[in-house]
Formats: sequence, structure tokens, C-alpha cells
Amino acid sequence: MGRLSDLFDRKKKNVLNVYFTAGFPERNSTIPIMEALQQSGADLIELGMPYSDPLADGPVIQESSMVALSNGMTIAGLLNELKEFRKKIQVPVILMGYMNPVLQYGFEKFCKEAAEVGIDGLILPDLPAFEFEHHYSSIIRQYGLDFIFLVTPETSEERVRTLDELSSGFLYAVSSSSTTGKDKDFTAVNNYLQRLSGYGLKNPILVGFGIKDRESFLSVSPYASGAIIGSAFIKTLADADDAIEATHTFVRNILNS
Repeated sequence: MGRLSDLFDRKKKNVLNVYFTAGFPERNSTIPIMEALQQSGADLIELGMPYSDPLADGPVIQESSMVALSNGMTIAGLLNELKEFRKKIQVPVILMGYMNPVLQYGFEKFCKEAAEVGIDGLILPDLPAFEFEHHYSSIIRQYGLDFIFLVTPETSEERVRTLDELSSGFLYAVSSSSTTGKDKDFTAVNNYLQRLSGYGLKNPILVGFGIKDRESFLSVSPYASGAIIGSAFIKTLADADDAIEATHTFVRNILNS
């Protein structure tokens, strides 16, 4: 059983996935922040691979990508940095990024090396389902990686079911059809999540986009396994004098621990 399957077997509600951009705020801060996230109670870490044109991301994450790129973070640099991380990090870790730099690096090489260092899964929002199914899924599965698709409130039931079948690990429910970091109407979000939960999907659902504090984290819990927090955490890192202390405080405030 993989780490993601094990996590969702053990914990059915209030799973906290925290996203941040590798190489932000400092080039060498990635592993220390991951350790702090684990120590303070995050269940899952989503590590962003910086890219110059991150289509699904709002201004906060875009800016963090620019900073990380200017700090010299690359896919090769990140995978090299992650070679020893499993000696300290036990929680599942997934990589989130975009196809262009992954293809430039070499798709199979990327999957092979990600699996070798201990990465559990991938989110590549601009990889279409058809391309995934016919060209890339066999490579991803060969190296034992989970792959997570995104669905939105506008995604049809038929399409949701297709993406759920193609996904493993969990299904990423985007709270609305906008970029990350925007405020949300969580009554509408919960109506959407209730609809998804009624489909009897095989994957657990994590909700992202607009989750920023304990209140919004708990607000989606009735109809999802948990939530993903990104922009609010990156804002915290950007404003912090001490990124590690800020990480502990941020996560403990979300979890009330």
C-alpha cells in the first residue's frame, strides 16, 4: 500500500494538505519547511515545481514561482535536493507542476527519478486526460506514482467519473473556476461538494483554492476528506522573518493544536 492510500485509510476527515513552492522563500528552505510542516501536523505535502507560466495559480503562487526561479530552483535541482528527504519525512509528498518543464527534463526520466527519491504522486494540471490515458499513464504507473486530476463545479458528472477513474491517490476538487488565492462562497462550494460526494467516487476528495484558515478548512469537511492550503501559507512565508517558526504557527492555527 502506498503512502497516500495508507493516509486515507487511516484518516477519513480533516486531512490537511499544505502546498508551497520549492525554492521559496530561499533556495535552501525547501527541506526545512517540509520538516516543519510534518512536525506541526500536516498530513500531506504538495511541493510546487516553479514555472514561469503557472496557468492555474493566482498572483501569490505566481510570485513565489518567480522568486524560486530567481533563486535558481530547477527540476534537476529539486530532485537532487530530495534525494535524502525520506530519512526525515514520512508523510506523503506529491509534486505539482506543469508539462512544459517536465517534458524538457524528459517525462520518463522525471517519473523515474521522482519515484526513486520517494515522491508519492503528481499533479500536472495542463496534462489533458486523453494524453494522460494514451501516452503517459503507463509510464506513471510503471514507476508506482499516483496521479491526481482536478475537477471544478462546471465539470459534468460524466467527466468527473472519467477523471476519478483515471486518478489515484485522491481527486482534487477545485472550489471554483478561478485561480488560486481568491475568496470563496463556501455555501456554494458545499453544494458542489455534496453533489460530488453523491457520485460514490472511488477516490477521496480534497478541496483546494480559497482555503485559507481554520474556518474555511472546517467548512468543507462535511463532504470532503480534507483540504489543500497554498496561497495563504505562501503569504505567511513571504511575510515571515523566520519561515520555520511561521510554518509551525500556521499549521497549528489551522488544526487548533
